[in-house]
Amino acid sequence: MHDSRTFAERLIAWQTHHGRHDLPWQQTRDPYRIWLSEIMLQQTQVSTATPYYLRFLERFPDIATLAATAQPEVLEYWAGLGYYARARNLHRCAQVIVAEHEGRFPESAEKIAELPGIGRSTAAAIAAFAFGQRGAILDGNVKRVLTRVFGIDGFPGQAVVERQLWTLAESLLPTGDIESYTQGIMDLGATLCTRNRPACSTCPMRGLCVAERDGRQAELPTAKPAKPLPARESIVTVFTDGQRILLERRPETGIWGGLLALPEGTPAALAARFGLCPGSSEELPPLKHTFTHFRLTLRPIRCTVGTVLHAAEGNQVEWLNRDQLHTAALPTPIRKLLLALPQAKR
Repeated sequence: MHDSRTFAERLIAWQTHHGRHDLPWQQTRDPYRIWLSEIMLQQTQVSTATPYYLRFLERFPDIATLAATAQPEVLEYWAGLGYYARARNLHRCAQVIVAEHEGRFPESAEKIAELPGIGRSTAAAIAAFAFGQRGAILDGNVKRVLTRVFGIDGFPGQAVVERQLWTLAESLLPTGDIESYTQGIMDLGATLCTRNRPACSTCPMRGLCVAERDGRQAELPTAKPAKPLPARESIVTVFTDGQRILLERRPETGIWGGLLALPEGTPAALAARFGLCPGSSEELPPLKHTFTHFRLTLRPIRCTVGTVLHAAEGNQVEWLNRDQLHTAALPTPIRKLLLALPQAKR
């Protein structure tokens, strides 16, 4: 048996005096701002997400503005944050809210969870902070806190362990102060109960925590069973006329969905499709990038082009000048590769 009341009381008291209260998405009941912050903070630390959040809000101050903007521009304001499906879902969700909910967020966690890109935990956080609704959250930080405090073995990503954690999280909810409790459990995992070197000496759960009592902080949560990541390789071509670089928008599904990237294939295979007359070419150093599920090696070939024989079909191809690379919707590794290329001599 666990003492749910002691856990909640300690957490709320700690959050009140030691938690985070000055983040830019706090002190608001605006569900749009809360939703945006929750999506950005998935897989991203507060320090990294904050400047993106402020810049995004300046361009898209409300749901209607976001919904009315073309997706490529939305992706430009997300470029560099990674996990781009979040941005595509954010845009689609805004359009659904405008089309089906008269531009207003639904107020129940159940209805919020039906929207694109919003899962059970994120929906509960939005409902708590925007509407004061009582519901459990279970993001990565919360999983770490619960597995350590209550000594839960097993990889939290396994269905059976996750069900156990959801049941536990629901049982711990206080009857009141849901906003402080929800913020507190997020803050505890982000600031004290960190993955490495947790600050147990100042933790409000000291004396209650199984991991601290038994010296199991490094063991919990149980690590994901190791599997070697599969490796993939791809040849990409950097077509340049000396000042500009040709980029192709990727399909919405798959890696770097909807972003501009280097076209895949050799210069000879691609030139006809893009209406280019290829000149000299040279291999560039390979670019390695690790995704969640595989490792990718890109082998770029730079190819100078002279005459553009005909316009490329469709609107998926763009020629960008070097000074446009900083703000274009490019994957970070591609941006770094292109910016590292020596500038053409004039």
